[in-house]
Amino acid sequence: MLSAIGLNAVQETAYQELVAHGAADADTLASRFALPVRDVLLALQGLEQQGLVSRCGSRPGDWVCAPPAVALGPLLSQHRHELECAELAAAKLAAEYRPEADTPVVHDLLEVVTGASAVSQRFSQLQLGAEREVCFLILPEPLAVAAEENSAETLAMSRGVNYRVVIGREMLSGQHLQPAELADSLGRGMEVRVADEVPTKLVIADGSLGMLPLDARPAEPAALVVRSSGLLVSLAALFESVWRHALPLSLSGGDKAVMAQQPGPDSVDLQILSLLLAGLTDVSVAKELDLGARTVQRRIKRLMDVSGATSRLHLGWYASEYGWLTRRGS
Repeated sequence: MLSAIGLNAVQETAYQELVAHGAADADTLASRFALPVRDVLLALQGLEQQGLVSRCGSRPGDWVCAPPAVALGPLLSQHRHELECAELAAAKLAAEYRPEADTPVVHDLLEVVTGASAVSQRFSQLQLGAEREVCFLILPEPLAVAAEENSAETLAMSRGVNYRVVIGREMLSGQHLQPAELADSLGRGMEVRVADEVPTKLVIADGSLGMLPLDARPAEPAALVVRSSGLLVSLAALFESVWRHALPLSLSGGDKAVMAQQPGPDSVDLQILSLLLAGLTDVSVAKELDLGARTVQRRIKRLMDVSGATSRLHLGWYASEYGWLTRRGS
């Protein structure tokens, strides 16, 4: 973790060892780490230059650590200041950036990335730059980055970025996605749902930057990066639509991924739908079925949540399109 303030692996290990066990000489530390004495000595000298360790006056050859609260504070402040300067520089560059006068504005909103290396880099940048949420639609074949190679996902989630992922049902077979990988993702807090059909690969970060594949030769993968625009709004709506109709996955007691069953309408729900479509009000439906008006409204709200409907008209269309009303009396 101390690499963030400029320490390499040997320096960090040496400092932690001195904090935990007190004074030691380079030979002793080298023996503990199974490293050449020269490497350990160089690490200690580097720590000395940063004020983290010093030579022990009473025991020549030994090194002691400076108190972490005292020694690390200035380094943290220095790197925090450097990061703030870098952020200001990035903001200034972003403000100064303008497309060429004869370049259409659309070029500032869309970017075509070509080649496995470039696609992989932009894919990682999109996730590492996210602050709140990353949304995925996933198909079996990776474009340039396999699921197990997506280290940016782990880093982003460690910062508290939420992941919502929809996978196709065929990926549960184990051929494309191993159960252990799926259980690990769920265990780290990722929200995963399963859809009968996923229309395209897609990733969207914070609703402001998206990426989806372009048709290209297998040897030359390509992707389209979409910034805030009407197109990105449409892609976000596509994700939300697929998400609403997908079934959630969760971990069972044995740390196995299990798919929840979305509760459909029962016989009372179907009666309510039929009466509503016949033109009755909520109050009339409640009297007809000897139910409370709030019970009717609560059931309608649940059916809208299940179907993803945004209005009662939409709910009526969904009930007809997906055969809910034909179940009545069956």
